Amino acid sequence: MPKNQTKKATESYGAKEITVLEGLDPVRKRPGMYIGSTGPTGLHHLIWEVMDNSFDEAMAGYGKEIILRLLPDNMISVEDHGRGIPVDLHPKFKVSALELVLTKLHAGGKFGGGGYKVSGGLHGVGVSVVNALSEYVKAEVKRDGKLWVQEYGRGKPKAKVKPVGKATGTGTTITFKPDREIFEFQTILDHLRQQAYLTKGVKLIIADERTEIKSVYAFYFEGGVASYVKHINRGKEPKHENVFYVSKHDEATNMDIEVALQYSSEYHESVHCFANNITNPEGGSHLVGFRSALTRELNNYARNKGLLKEKDQNLTGEDVREGLTSVISIKIENPQFEGQTKAKLGNPEARTAVESVFGEALKIFLEEHPRDAEAIIGKCLLAAQARSAARAARDTVLRKGALEGLTLPGKLADCSTKDPSESELFIVEGESAGGSAKQGRDRKHQAILPLRGKILNVERARLDKMLSNNEIKSLVIALGTNIGEGFNMEELRYQRIVIMTDADVDGAHIRTLLLTLFYRYFPELIRQNHIFIAQPPLYRVNIGKNFRYAFSEEEKQKAIEELLGEKGATEKAETIAEPESESEEMEVKGIKVNIQRYKGLGEMNPSQLWETTMDPQTRTIKQVTIEDAERADEVFDILMGSDVAPRKRFIQTHAKTVKNLDV
Repeated sequence: MPKNQTKKATESYGAKEITVLEGLDPVRKRPGMYIGSTGPTGLHHLIWEVMDNSFDEAMAGYGKEIILRLLPDNMISVEDHGRGIPVDLHPKFKVSALELVLTKLHAGGKFGGGGYKVSGGLHGVGVSVVNALSEYVKAEVKRDGKLWVQEYGRGKPKAKVKPVGKATGTGTTITFKPDREIFEFQTILDHLRQQAYLTKGVKLIIADERTEIKSVYAFYFEGGVASYVKHINRGKEPKHENVFYVSKHDEATNMDIEVALQYSSEYHESVHCFANNITNPEGGSHLVGFRSALTRELNNYARNKGLLKEKDQNLTGEDVREGLTSVISIKIENPQFEGQTKAKLGNPEARTAVESVFGEALKIFLEEHPRDAEAIIGKCLLAAQARSAARAARDTVLRKGALEGLTLPGKLADCSTKDPSESELFIVEGESAGGSAKQGRDRKHQAILPLRGKILNVERARLDKMLSNNEIKSLVIALGTNIGEGFNMEELRYQRIVIMTDADVDGAHIRTLLLTLFYRYFPELIRQNHIFIAQPPLYRVNIGKNFRYAFSEEEKQKAIEELLGEKGATEKAETIAEPESESEEMEVKGIKVNIQRYKGLGEMNPSQLWETTMDPQTRTIKQVTIEDAERADEVFDILMGSDVAPRKRFIQTHAKTVKNLDV
């Protein structure tokens, strides 16, 4: 941007553009409301909030470089070359606009004051929340030829905003130290790589300076979301050579629309939606417009070229989405998100604009790339044939299940209550563990479905083949939701579905197979928090009649110390290795300590299984979530897909981090 334009923009973006809606105190009392959690996910969210401000400046055309630094002592620094946060006095609040932005909730230039046309941080809680949840924050602003500085401690300014010297150019640097640790470099890289794809032409530098050996990465993508699609599809077999791409400004809605797509030989859809660089995992109006245009244009092309005969039915939305990888990114002035998490876009004009722009561009692409077009239609036609076979298989399964009243003799031991909100289903590995679980359960609220062996790997199978697997058929009928195009969330028979497998390699494999099934065919069950993983103990430590259960090697040692203390033995027990046999006995100061290692759930009697793993009052279960759909998709593809080479690399990379591996 020319210097004179930058100067005018800087002058027009001042304190009067900053609007304040409410105070800051609630943040420290309930941080989870603002950053999702106080664990690693929430801590990384603090970085995204600061980065979003810099990306908003870049999207507005101010600054083409953003630098993120991970510093020693858990400090983070984000520097941009935008206009710089205003530092002049706010006309209403009589303090520096910089201090307002950093100490007041909902204070910013994104609420209609003219500071931004397009932005992601519409809720305005970003940098002020970062300030409230940090031990220390330092804000440095380059404006008006000066460097302005203010420091804060847990949201409170230590002094007034003041100039400390001369400065060239404009920009903002926010340095902060959260109350808690720790930042994962790979998590940061993955998120910021995504943001760089969505903001083409902006250079993003990430430097890890926490140790003497510094790591520096730079992302810069001229290809925009077309490059992003290629990145997602790496390791997959593409069905056509050219990636479809369109980037256009829609005059009617004043919206920038960017769409890319490519089909692969996979069976699953991988579509990623964004509005103003914010991911929308539940899609929204822009996704509806995209899907409508995709189905219409592919059917029109197939009819016009004779690839669909008169007697053939049209391709359905499900047919044209099999194997599709796509990224839809729009820049919109006043996005309307559903909920604080911004998971779904609600603007109706986005549907019309995306459908029009994408549909017209796809029509031209198909005509100009006939070989690619035939490959795409061929993929869709195969999907249609498979869908027909899958429908017949699904109807057979459901009809059979209805006739049997969902009882499945020898399989499902259902609970007596018919209220789904009070019910939970345990999917148990093995008949032995299934027998213990059936005897030990709360029969009113807990249903048991034992699995015989390992279910089919659905990553490598279509629905028709999948439903020929007896274990999967039993599970589909037990859930009650139907599957595929007939899925109905309202028919779910259980509030919680708990995967309960042995703590060994086979158990982990079965758990992964089940998670693959749920992620690919029942993703809504995960998104709506219905899927859990049971955590059975690894050890039972006995001294006399007293005992403790331990879920890890560390807990085992702690249990020994506690039990010895109860017996009056104050000496520290020597650390012992995991027993090779089912039980092991040691002696400390004349006291016998018996340790039992549970290799499988079937080794526990019903009462032990109940009190350790199934009793809602004492058990530990982990909820399965999808925090990053793209990363989840990639991991399932690596671990369960047909390509061996990526899986081999994954195992070699992570082999040294595996603990307590049973071979």
